[in-house]
Amino acid sequence: MDISLFYFADESVPCSADRYHLLLEGARFADAHGFSAVWTPERHFHPFGGNYPNPAVTGAAVAAVTDRVAVRAGSVVAPLHKVEQIAEDWWLLDSLSLGRTGISLASGWNRGDFVLNPHGYEDRVRDTHEHVGTLRRMWGERQTDIPLWLSTGGSPETFAAAGRLGVGVLTHLAFQSPEDLAARIKVYRKAFADGGSPGAGHVTLMLHTYVGHDAAQIENVARLPLEDYLMSAMNLMRPKDAAQDSDGRQDRRARLAVQPAYEKYLRGGHSLIGTVEQASSVAREFGTLGVDEIACLIDFGIPPKAAMDGLAGLDLVRAEVAA
Repeated sequence: MDISLFYFADESVPCSADRYHLLLEGARFADAHGFSAVWTPERHFHPFGGNYPNPAVTGAAVAAVTDRVAVRAGSVVAPLHKVEQIAEDWWLLDSLSLGRTGISLASGWNRGDFVLNPHGYEDRVRDTHEHVGTLRRMWGERQTDIPLWLSTGGSPETFAAAGRLGVGVLTHLAFQSPEDLAARIKVYRKAFADGGSPGAGHVTLMLHTYVGHDAAQIENVARLPLEDYLMSAMNLMRPKDAAQDSDGRQDRRARLAVQPAYEKYLRGGHSLIGTVEQASSVAREFGTLGVDEIACLIDFGIPPKAAMDGLAGLDLVRAEVAA
């Protein structure tokens, strides 16, 4: 199994002026320690993920400070852009990085993102799938190829479509259980085989990650940042003009609302938050479900120094699951 790093910071969390320090230092660590890739997303006009509006730019920064690790978009929101622009940007980045790039294409789901292309929302899924063939043709004209994935929160239809198209899948556990994931991976593998593409495909699973050596210390560091992160993600669902209370009741209600998700991630086997032994066990379990790569989300609000310190433990997990 491959282990990679994944970034999706919540910019509402207080951070230093150097908000990309963890990205670049983490990328250097990944490059030096045999990690497979560094993924950065595309998010617009919201604190949740808003540090990353353009993965081609952050990818170029990662490429400039690394020599070996793959540089990937997780994801490019395909309907927001002309496919020619995606091809040109990533052909350039692939050339600069000497062939290390990869792209996961997302159809998008939040209407707020579609300020960039207001007419692209209704046909977003169809357009994303069409982009796959167009990108392949355009890159073929340049005598190069870039690995592709489709991003999904768990849609069985997207798993099947990725298989038919012969691309990978990038997914997470926010809206699906491990059992759901296992069933959808089977759908994906069958569609991949039926589509006639070489190989068996590639399933990448994003998991929140912080690895240490003492369980109590790990929870002490991770609890509040993870709760805040989950609350910010939940706010994506709320209307922008939703009323704000002044006595903290809304915050308390929101914190209670995310507790089931918090418990799922911290103690339910849905993350790599834990000791080396715990994280290795979880990673191996997902390997038995058919996951090929775990993309480790490390910037969910943990202080950058603690997040960097946690990479030493994560490297032990990488070595364990590789063996």
